[in-house]
Amino acid sequence: MADSLIVAFGEMLIDFVPDTSGVSLAESTGFLKAPGGAPANVACAITKLGGKAAFVGKVGDDEFGHMLINILKKNGVNTDGVCVDTHARTALAFVTLRKDGEREFMFYRNPSADMLLKDSELNMGLIKQAKIFHYGSISLISEPCKSAHMAAMKAAKDAGILLSYDPNVRLPLWPSPDAAREGIKSIWNEADFIKVSDDEVQFLTQGDSDKEDVVLSLWHDNLKLLVVTDGEKGCRYFTKKFKGKVTGFSVKAVDTTGAGDAFVGSFLLSMAKDMSIFEDEAKLKEALSFANACGAICTTQKGAIPALPAESDALELIKSKAK
Repeated sequence: MADSLIVAFGEMLIDFVPDTSGVSLAESTGFLKAPGGAPANVACAITKLGGKAAFVGKVGDDEFGHMLINILKKNGVNTDGVCVDTHARTALAFVTLRKDGEREFMFYRNPSADMLLKDSELNMGLIKQAKIFHYGSISLISEPCKSAHMAAMKAAKDAGILLSYDPNVRLPLWPSPDAAREGIKSIWNEADFIKVSDDEVQFLTQGDSDKEDVVLSLWHDNLKLLVVTDGEKGCRYFTKKFKGKVTGFSVKAVDTTGAGDAFVGSFLLSMAKDMSIFEDEAKLKEALSFANACGAICTTQKGAIPALPAESDALELIKSKAK
């Protein structure tokens, strides 16, 4: 099943990243334009590792939108599910990189093309070919995109496709923190696989993400696997039968943008190749270690998509760190 299709649904946009780290947007003198949007990053992460992926979403009929479609194509991502909106612009985000490589966002979306995807524009034929259907929560923020998201998710579920959810909390895009928590949790129980960061656990539960009972308050019985990413420390995993943690790789981080997407893309590819990883703890740990390596490599270069690793890069990092 090496050619199993993974379909990623949601937003694709342009990130403007300061050419100097550790300065505010106001102090920045120049910006690098970097293609972004978590679901699109995930699709590119999969193809970069030799997998098969499609992206479903909408961009504006502008230079940036056409540039994004070309980037997907260049990266070998199927674009049959990408629509173009003649009236709205492609979304933009200005990203501030703090000295530690962490980031802050300022978004231009009022409304942007990705928010205007209608359920009638969904390429259902493509979605139903997937082995895994992956999505975030930004597509839940406003209509008509929310209805399109729900329709795509239902079609995938009805077709017996595995649902993968990475909420990717971006607070500035929601009306309020409570609206974000409510929106993100509104589809929580649909997913077969959920990946959350330690910060997101803290935000969603308003508890301490280091505590296992806090993490497990996010568990639901339809879940096959819950993974919490802990940055360079690695990740924790929880299934019905077992739980544990997998150590990460410490590298010199320049830009953490896209690291979570590299992790998710890598892991979804392992999952698509062999669904038995939900039951086989040794296989699961191996796949998560590989995903940790992919996430780590992604932080060593600016921008998300250009920094996504090939399989050989990840294997090399794992080998170099093996005691």
